[in-house]
Amino acid sequence: MTATQHALPEIVSPEEWQAARDALLVKEKEHMKAADHLAAERRRLPMVPFPKPYVFTTPEGEKSLLDLFEGRPQLIVYHFMLHPGDEAGCPGCSLLVDNMPHLAHLHDRDVTLQVVAPATLPEIERYKNRMGWDVPFVSSHGSDFTEDCGVGMGFGVSVFLRNGDDVYRTYFTSGRGGEMFLASHRYLDITPLGRQEAWEEESRGDDGPGAWWRRHDEY
Repeated sequence: MTATQHALPEIVSPEEWQAARDALLVKEKEHMKAADHLAAERRRLPMVPFPKPYVFTTPEGEKSLLDLFEGRPQLIVYHFMLHPGDEAGCPGCSLLVDNMPHLAHLHDRDVTLQVVAPATLPEIERYKNRMGWDVPFVSSHGSDFTEDCGVGMGFGVSVFLRNGDDVYRTYFTSGRGGEMFLASHRYLDITPLGRQEAWEEESRGDDGPGAWWRRHDEY
């Protein structure tokens, strides 16, 4: 699709463009400060014990939830939609894993990131190899972990904190909360045509939210 098929921005002088840009910058800074305050509220959330002895199947053998921390005090778990018998993982979950950062940056801040799915480890490894991922991806098959996290058949992000051998859950999000982890969307959101979804400005596109997502080898 070419830009001429969309309603294009107004053409203005450099002075008018700078004035509009400066006005938007004020709102962007306000938005960033509001996001900082929201992040601080997340950090102040209470926590709940997560003591059940879950067993995860990993390429290195069976591990506990405590083992998934890899010795660090904080653990982020992405609950991936790949269930026993599925031929492929969820396109949206796959997009999110494609957007995950280099883990060294998280490790330096004492955070471990793990992707967890209810599928069996052979099913996970097969899909992981197809996608070319090297992120830690383990199986919760046979455990109550996904259910106890309230994920059901969907997806989500859980955050855990350990104090010695005691594990606590501090945060969970799902639905549009997952968008904060999609760097690709942040890039699209600064372009004049945006995500080209129907909810955006008129004539920018007719796709529903997420309807255009594909696994990266299917575009």
